[in-house]
Amino acid sequence: MVRIIEFPKVMDPRGNLTFLQNPNCIPFEIQRVFWTYDVPGGERRGGHAYKHQEEVIVALSGSFDVVITHIDGTTDRYHLNRSYYGLYLPPLTWRHTENFSTNSLSLHLSSLQYQAEDYIRDQNLISTY
Repeated sequence: MVRIIEFPKVMDPRGNLTFLQNPNCIPFEIQRVFWTYDVPGGERRGGHAYKHQEEVIVALSGSFDVVITHIDGTTDRYHLNRSYYGLYLPPLTWRHTENFSTNSLSLHLSSLQYQAEDYIRDQNLISTY
């Protein structure tokens, strides 16, 4: 189930600190980490689902929206703009990201190493898995 995960936050007048550690903060063992940045205004990223991979997306800087499209065509929009929240996406979740603010930075934590065959790039095929 798609859900927001709140990460530990250490408040300090000198600046706050948030951390991740397995197995307490992320519901899977992290196998891959990547990030997106310098996304031009009006662009979208994503537009796919994974067969097996789980993912957590974090807005490290700035903000952006993660739009989830369900099999019935309905959508949910998650506005990420705090570095102490992550959006958990289970397998077979169709998503894209949009509405990037200037200098936004999105961090992606994945349960699997990159495997091209794990991607579902046609939304109509999700129900066949």
